[in-house]
Amino acid sequence: MKPLTSHLKSALIASLVLLNLPLLAQKSTKEVKADKLFEKYSFSAAAAKYEAVDGLTIDGKRRLAEAYLNTQKYEQSRLAYEQFITTYEATAEDMFNYASVLRIQGDYVASADWMLRFKDLAPTDARAINYTSDADKLAKIQADGGQFEIKHLDVNSAQQDFGPAYYKDMVVFASSREGVKAVKRNYNWNGKPFLDMYLADQSGGKLKNPRKFTNRLNNKLHEGPASFNGAGDFMAFTRNNYDGKSADGVVKLQLFFSAKADGEWGDPVPYALNSSEYSVGHPWLSADGKTMYFASDMPGGFGGVDIYRVSKTDDGWSTPINLGKNINTEGNEMFPFVHETGKMLFFASNGHISLGGLDVFVAPLNDGNAGAAQNVGAPLNSKLDDFALILDNEMKTGFFSSNRSDGSGDDDIYAFNLLKPFNFGKIIRGTSRDKAGDILANASINLYNDKGEIVETVLSNENGMYEFLVDKDKDWVLSGNKKEYFEGKNMASTATDEEVVIADLMLEKDPGLSLFTVVTDKESGAPIPNVTLTLINKLTGEEEKVNMGANAEYLKPLASNKLNDKVNYDLRIEAPGYLAKSANYTAVLDREGRYDIHKALDLRLDKITEGETRLEDLIDINPIYFDLGKYKIRPDAALELEKIVQVMNENPTMIIELGSHTDCRSSYGFNEKLSDNRAKASAEYIKKKITNPERIYGKGYGESQLKVDCPCEGTVKSDCSEEEHQKNRRTEFKIIKM
Repeated sequence: MKPLTSHLKSALIASLVLLNLPLLAQKSTKEVKADKLFEKYSFSAAAAKYEAVDGLTIDGKRRLAEAYLNTQKYEQSRLAYEQFITTYEATAEDMFNYASVLRIQGDYVASADWMLRFKDLAPTDARAINYTSDADKLAKIQADGGQFEIKHLDVNSAQQDFGPAYYKDMVVFASSREGVKAVKRNYNWNGKPFLDMYLADQSGGKLKNPRKFTNRLNNKLHEGPASFNGAGDFMAFTRNNYDGKSADGVVKLQLFFSAKADGEWGDPVPYALNSSEYSVGHPWLSADGKTMYFASDMPGGFGGVDIYRVSKTDDGWSTPINLGKNINTEGNEMFPFVHETGKMLFFASNGHISLGGLDVFVAPLNDGNAGAAQNVGAPLNSKLDDFALILDNEMKTGFFSSNRSDGSGDDDIYAFNLLKPFNFGKIIRGTSRDKAGDILANASINLYNDKGEIVETVLSNENGMYEFLVDKDKDWVLSGNKKEYFEGKNMASTATDEEVVIADLMLEKDPGLSLFTVVTDKESGAPIPNVTLTLINKLTGEEEKVNMGANAEYLKPLASNKLNDKVNYDLRIEAPGYLAKSANYTAVLDREGRYDIHKALDLRLDKITEGETRLEDLIDINPIYFDLGKYKIRPDAALELEKIVQVMNENPTMIIELGSHTDCRSSYGFNEKLSDNRAKASAEYIKKKITNPERIYGKGYGESQLKVDCPCEGTVKSDCSEEEHQKNRRTEFKIIKM
């Protein structure tokens, strides 16, 4: 997608726009000429050439749609995408770009549909996940939350004006406004003049008296935006690579530094990581000039343009650190700005869910580590590109850039008043301790989201304390690990009015001996969440009941046991929707380490489908047989009914329908009455031996549901054997409800 109109919005993703796809049809000479213009980023000229071609290939149609998008002709871009988007040749990226165009035009319903199709083709793409994970998020960011007051500025020209940066009590920005030049040069992308850096005074939330920043740094191609240290004597800025093109013929962007001495800016010094094969730009410098954030499409990122952080050392700038998946996506993240407090990172992105094009996002920072990004919402963000936000030290006013329709033409700079502070969600805070209550420092604390994914890992400090900044209205799981200790777990919910949620962790010392078990679904083998395990020590009488959590695991330290001790435990396992199970585990602790109960016992549980599951399919029970024409409980039947008694006592909420069936012999009416008597007799036997006897009832089916097809009603004579008739004389147990 082309969310960009200026060189800094465009050049950083230029190499990503040109898709090297196989040609499925022979291109005409006219289309080849249009391709050459497209590959030089002469998108206006390329679009005109493509329009004149009869029988464009799919590749040509794709490039025409992108050329329109890159020159802000959104309706034409939409129509061009619709010429091929429903064909099998449309790629996942085509679908993302088409959905983006629809969002820019305000068609959020259709855009959401195409994002779902995009996710089908790219299910692990962060953009797909971001746009489809929260159906209500788009409506939330569309609503004006009363946080911003926006004002267009008179300083803007009919050309591009964007990328403001604080410089002492002034603002420096990039602009392509026409100046007095001996030779006029225009940028191929949009046919407009190249960018220079301009300086403006601040007064009452406005920018006034714009003038060239310095001719020493402004040159023949693009310069700007820039960033400055707090003293205003050191700067980083972006400019074109004047020394040459990349292997694909593209002039990339590079970062340069300049220091001020005796009132004059010195010659530009290139950043060591500048390259002709990728772009580096959009710098932000800390007040001391020792930390820099920047954007780049260098290899090794998440895809597209990513944001990186470096620190200044005696040997130069450190190795770049990618800000990670909370910030970067397969899309484009750019224009970083860190507030003076060091607690907030602002950036622009089209990879996170946006109202259209680039949107401004903010993320909390903790020692340079970024938390979850959130869209700042309307009215600061719009359907078009919104980017390059800066905020004053008092967090009251600031500036940002946008190409929204109410501007002076192209990118403009807007002022804003911040009426409400940013709310980054909730804080989960806790302390890691051992079972005796003593502090455990340097424990590794993992934070899991409701999908079981690790969101962040920290070490508890010397006081055992740890802290996470998380989204509100969600459930979280914490786990603590430390050498020679068993894992400790806790849960925390941020669906609360409290700003700080306390979730401590207790880790038990590993004595070298332990019991471990896991409970799984018998059919799928997957762990069953929220299993309740009751454990009774048969040697001491001690009983404990635990919830085994999402992973259905339980580890029990045997701190009071030693080698060659005997252990004897009764276990009872219960889970909603499953048949409960009881077992006994006995072992001699003849070695150090962990003893896996589930490997010695079958602790798999049977899932119950109410009204369908038959108990005899889950447990080892033989058919309940009756003598011909009788309903007295036989001794062999009593043995089987005792098994039902045991299961029902283990599952005190289980409701059973006891269904009795006859063979075909005797009349239909006689058999119906006989089966009803058999059902009631069997049910009465069980009722006397279970809690809540009303949980079982008998029902006679007569010969209406023969298991073996042996009809003999009226004049029909059956040739079935006595053994086959016996199979029809049966009792069945259907689980009606758990």
